Amino acid sequence: MCAICGCGAAVIADDAGSAARTAAVGGSVQDHGHPHPDAHDHHHHHAHADGVIDFGKGLAGGHVPGLSQERTISIERDILSKNDALADANRTRLGDAGIFALNLMSSPGSGKTSLLVRTIADLQDRWPIAVIEGDQQTSRDADRIRAAGASAVQINTGKGCHLDAHMVGHALDHLALEPGSLLFIENVGNLVCPAAFDLGEAHKVVVLSVTEGEDKPLKYPDMFAAADLMLLNKADLLPHLEFDVDACVAAVLRVNPRIQFLTVSARTGAGLAAFYAWIAARAAVMRDPVGRPA
Repeated sequence: MCAICGCGAAVIADDAGSAARTAAVGGSVQDHGHPHPDAHDHHHHHAHADGVIDFGKGLAGGHVPGLSQERTISIERDILSKNDALADANRTRLGDAGIFALNLMSSPGSGKTSLLVRTIADLQDRWPIAVIEGDQQTSRDADRIRAAGASAVQINTGKGCHLDAHMVGHALDHLALEPGSLLFIENVGNLVCPAAFDLGEAHKVVVLSVTEGEDKPLKYPDMFAAADLMLLNKADLLPHLEFDVDACVAAVLRVNPRIQFLTVSARTGAGLAAFYAWIAARAAVMRDPVGRPA
């Protein structure tokens, strides 16, 4: 995936000019070589009569200038397999301490941080809560979380467009997490790359604002396919918008028939009781895995 989005990995060329290996570099790109394109599929795309030029139909599901579809797949598998091993270590670490972790993903401006601030205020008497904040720059969101009463670590990814398991593992080293805590990982605002990276969380949650449009699940299907829960946020704005909730639900179920969805408002608190019940049920199952909820 990093070979596609250009963040978090370096493509290193050998003396013959072919891509030799990849290395995770924690959210920045280091260019150590210039791999040559494979002539047979350098521009692997499909043009349609309706005016759509589709670069997502090749074997790799994407186009990387200078890399063949086969080489792109090889790089992606290498990166994701290393990430998955680190994610498994994070998951074991969290599970041993009875810590329930959620990976919150969305586009910028969906209201993830406001949702977390409200959640902290509502739940901090029931659970110890900590947050790992992911952004390209600044510590503004972590400052908001700390002001709300939860501990927080800020991860700034630089040019990176997502968190990875390596980053989260380092953040865990700097959080004094109490056993039985809730851990929220607020990913970098991006509806594409975060979906591919397991961080060791129990569940992925995608937050969609009603200001973004009901067609987002169809435009960015990987994100919604990866999530276990969709929170449709800013519901208090629905009377002022031309947003079709039923069409949005139909779109997300078309992409992911197993996903659950809740309509919420971080500003008014509407729908959040159902979200908290969803958390409580799954946190209980993680600690006592009998009768896992659907």
